[in-house]
Amino acid sequence: MVGATGFEPATPCSQSRCASRLRHAPILLEYSFAQNERNAENLRVDPLSLAKRLLEAGPICDPCLGRRFALLPGGLPNAERGALLRQALGFGPTLPERCWVCGGAFARVPFWAEKAAELAQGYEFRTFLFGVHLSPRLEATEEFLAEKFPSPWAEPLRRHLNRALGQAFEEVLRARGRTATVDYARPDLQFLVDIEKDKVELRVNPVVFYGRYRKLARGLAQTTWTCPHCRGRGCEVCGGTGKLAATSVEELVLPVFLEATGGTGGHLHGAGREDADARMLGRGRPFLLTVESPRRRAIDLAWVAEEVRRRSGGAVELLDLQPATPELEEKVKAGKFAKRYRARVAFSAPVEPEAFAQAVGSLVGEVRQRTPERVRHRRADLVRRRRVLSAQGRLLSPTEAELELTCESGLYVKELVSGDQGGTEPSLAGLLGVPAQVTELDVLDILDDAGVVPPEPAD
Repeated sequence: MVGATGFEPATPCSQSRCASRLRHAPILLEYSFAQNERNAENLRVDPLSLAKRLLEAGPICDPCLGRRFALLPGGLPNAERGALLRQALGFGPTLPERCWVCGGAFARVPFWAEKAAELAQGYEFRTFLFGVHLSPRLEATEEFLAEKFPSPWAEPLRRHLNRALGQAFEEVLRARGRTATVDYARPDLQFLVDIEKDKVELRVNPVVFYGRYRKLARGLAQTTWTCPHCRGRGCEVCGGTGKLAATSVEELVLPVFLEATGGTGGHLHGAGREDADARMLGRGRPFLLTVESPRRRAIDLAWVAEEVRRRSGGAVELLDLQPATPELEEKVKAGKFAKRYRARVAFSAPVEPEAFAQAVGSLVGEVRQRTPERVRHRRADLVRRRRVLSAQGRLLSPTEAELELTCESGLYVKELVSGDQGGTEPSLAGLLGVPAQVTELDVLDILDDAGVVPPEPAD
């Protein structure tokens, strides 16, 4: 066993007070390759002399010997470079299991790769990534190497093990007639090898789909609308259901995706949201549908769209379904898009056509809007500045009108009409001097193709 200050015999009990200080030595931070290269000239290390010292220190496997010189020119794999150094210096082979540096970790790589392949059975994937959790002994050994055998060309043990595991895993897959590649950014599967426990864990990363939904019926929330009074337990306010809306777009869409992918759960994230009593028409609202732990990733999205339409009775339609790219995810999560609305308005007293036309025209421009009373329990109480980009309207009768508005993201249309007891200025009711309420609201379009509209600062 390698001790914190040198070599020493293994202690009889690693948990006792007399256990090697190596077990509790500080964790080594990985080398910086760039820093090593900058220090190479100052260190003036002779590779053969360093290799000889490592070989004389104790049994060391070819990968661990070679990785101390990984940045030397030649492009050789670490194991091959280590074997050449061993041969050049006249040292015989060493059993990998006896390596004092890795403790036989590289000898276990094929076993761990096989274990990972077994865990991956039943999952559809094209990309993967390995990670390793080093034991305290290995962390301390890396620190000991850096102190006693400094090398400007060294590669960290964790990095070499990750690469070796990935290569071994690809070989196992090929033997089973499958292929997959490493993906450092968005792998389908992630494996964590715990060296101390000799255990491999699998994490199945979510699959995300992009699309646009049309909500053609009123009374549907976007996502599950849990009752805030009982938090889903059921009370008088929600009629014992635990929800303030009978169902939602998410509840109608997610089960179909789970059936198609074999996933265990998921959620819907929309680019903004409309009220439960508003319809979403036109091209639909962009959304992301995330499925957790999917067994299948390449699914028939046309079937999904048709099945959602059928099961919802035509209340929900899905358009433009596709696997989500990072760009689409960013668009939906960060985008602030202008919207076009159609609102049916009721007045408490007759309105003259000329006054109505003048009031509608006056809505265009900046609107100062305090967080509406109806949502103040879940949103910050602020005064926001938003713009009405265009406004048109027509009187259907002296007490009823229809408006078409284009507004910046974050503007509350119902309060633009009612005034919300002075919380929104200007408002249609305030300009007319007649109380007004929105009786029906439709979102006609999400103007995401026109680009992002930056939000105005709140007062």
